[in-house]
Amino acid sequence: MSRPHRTYILAYEGCQLLDVTGPAAVFGAANEAAGRPAYDLRIVSPDGGLVRSNCGVALDSRKIGGQPDTLLVAGGSRGLKAAMTRDDLRRWLRKTAPAARRFGSVCTGAFVLAAAGLLDGRRVATHWASCERLAQGFPALEVDAESLYVVDGKVWTSAGVTTGIDMALALVEADLGPALANLIARHFVLYARRPGYQSQFSPLLQAQTATEAPFAELIEWMQAHLDRRLDVPELAARAGLSERSFYRKFTEATGKTPAHFVESLRLDAARTLLAGDLPLKAIAGKIGLSSPARFGQAFERRFGMAPSLFRQMHGQQPR
Repeated sequence: MSRPHRTYILAYEGCQLLDVTGPAAVFGAANEAAGRPAYDLRIVSPDGGLVRSNCGVALDSRKIGGQPDTLLVAGGSRGLKAAMTRDDLRRWLRKTAPAARRFGSVCTGAFVLAAAGLLDGRRVATHWASCERLAQGFPALEVDAESLYVVDGKVWTSAGVTTGIDMALALVEADLGPALANLIARHFVLYARRPGYQSQFSPLLQAQTATEAPFAELIEWMQAHLDRRLDVPELAARAGLSERSFYRKFTEATGKTPAHFVESLRLDAARTLLAGDLPLKAIAGKIGLSSPARFGQAFERRFGMAPSLFRQMHGQQPR
């Protein structure tokens, strides 16, 4: 990047504040970490001036115009429909986005791009609660309901709210390298940098957010002991329930049978391990699957590709 990378974040009345400020903070931190203005960051809106976000905090914006290198559209609830149907905004997006080096959205900002016809034929992400609505409203695109963010050519789209930070860190990594992106993540006191293929909801979080979550402590133990025999007799004994009662109550609480839930935990852990350099046999052992063959069959059934191909796409080559 020989010159500052002109980066626009599109805001509008009722936009989600963190969809704007999260990525903006990442790009601002990149300038500080690089010791130079790597990003020329601008918050823009259809009319310019103060734009009131969904929580009432107003953002100072410039009126849309000019040509960005990177364009991101924020999501929102109130005001989203108005942004989708505003003719001058759609015309500007149709002119500007294709000419940008890359463009995309955070959360439900995908609806604004889709309404402008810019996502047809693309695989995209959006907030988990809006995936079905986006797919039904715009059948020419493919919604990835699993990923935190998706990169399809020059189109970058992220899921809900905080995933915009994950995607912005990936953008910085693409521009300035992983060392600087990792430095920013540490500065933000992030627990970990999350890759785009990570699911929006982990099995543990799904269990914790259920109406009743009596098994959260057990599931935390399961995650720490994936190499053990996690069958119904073992889990029922740890839960202090009969096997029949445990099976019924666990399925009601999590929406999955114990066997299906355990497999989800194991395969989600496998995706993280595949980003490293452990041999497939070692990964199979760490997640409690008895052999690379069994691991490969389960992984391909869940994700539609072999572990080795997933590693080629997202991680390091196997030993």
